[in-house]
Amino acid sequence: MPGSSTMLSLFNNYRARRSRSTSKSRGGCKAGATFLVIAPYYQRLREQAGILRRQRVKSPTVTATRHSPTRIRSFEVEPLDIPLIEPFGISSGVQVVARNVLVTVELADGTRGYGEAAPFAPYNGETQAGALRALRQAHDWLPGRNARTWRALAGEFFRRGGRNCGAAQCAFETAVLDALKRHERVPLWRYFGGAGTTLETDMTVTTGSPAEAAAAARAIVGRGIRAIKMKIGGRRGPAHDLARIAAVLEVSPKAPLILDGNAAFSRAGARELAMGMKKLGIVPALLEQWLAKNDLDGARALAEETGWLVAADEGCCSARDARRIARKQAAQVINIKFMKAGIVAALDIARVARAHRLGLMIGGNIESILAMTVSAHFAAGLGGFRFGDLDTPLFMAENPFRGGYKLKGARISVAHIAAGHGVTPR
Repeated sequence: MPGSSTMLSLFNNYRARRSRSTSKSRGGCKAGATFLVIAPYYQRLREQAGILRRQRVKSPTVTATRHSPTRIRSFEVEPLDIPLIEPFGISSGVQVVARNVLVTVELADGTRGYGEAAPFAPYNGETQAGALRALRQAHDWLPGRNARTWRALAGEFFRRGGRNCGAAQCAFETAVLDALKRHERVPLWRYFGGAGTTLETDMTVTTGSPAEAAAAARAIVGRGIRAIKMKIGGRRGPAHDLARIAAVLEVSPKAPLILDGNAAFSRAGARELAMGMKKLGIVPALLEQWLAKNDLDGARALAEETGWLVAADEGCCSARDARRIARKQAAQVINIKFMKAGIVAALDIARVARAHRLGLMIGGNIESILAMTVSAHFAAGLGGFRFGDLDTPLFMAENPFRGGYKLKGARISVAHIAAGHGVTPR
């Protein structure tokens, strides 16, 4: 076998011959073209010298995607209709069936992840049809992508239509992240920070008469749930709301009251109800979004005039909203709901709220145990949530799932969940 000096001599002779040949031809050859001709010959010489052996080289990026167990194999979307035990009413409307959407993501290794969209038209105008439409467009581009890039995929889904339906954005992100964490055998509460595995929830008294409010409060107390959330701001006006609040406090005088107006009050109506409560000596734990979502000056004035905590809900759907609320001092608490804009947005909002020393609340729409369990993982794992409102599975006449959070009295626990969010369809 020729040595390195012999190989170099052969190469120099070849280069000289090629130089003489190309100089005779019209126009000659460009340097790049000469290199392309010489390079294969040089490689053969090196192989003869035993310096290099031919190998088939694969692109590491393509190989990782093609053969990764976390490559997304399929993406399925279907309606999820769950009847309620009784109508769930807020100031702007009533729902008798939770018309949600179930999303299933399957990875190359067979692992499945699940997400839920819970659009609620009376809350923000979103519908099941809109969520289905937004989600189904992902059929065209998601399969073949890697779940490990779930944040980048969430951004792409947002740009492709998720921005128009927060519930769809939530379902998409949840399904992909759940599949990834089930594959990795990591529970979501740990992924979100591992601060804890438990939190306390309230339970809601929906719209209705004072007698219905009192009956609902008795049922809540009978469950061992301490905090009571009330839906207020209906068409009957502040006097009717005041009568309902008084009826609940007759049943449970020491119950922390979260009064949720769902952005239905005018400033005058809010002032009337607040003054009526003060006359009766009622001190609520929280006033949740009484005024229109963009009335930040009014929200600040409400907090200053009453001395009570004010929470932003409909008015806070992004980190930008949270910063604006903080600058205006329009709330002391931010209600984070995945259905408003998804998990990534929720993480961003929580970061901004903490930076501005705003309190945290976790809530949701009319969601099954699936979506509510994801929110429980989030709040327990991040820690520091002062208010919890994860009660809507208690309003459902059917449970189409296995697993999920455990509830004892008001205490929610996700400690038993070993991977992902821990909920699967029956």
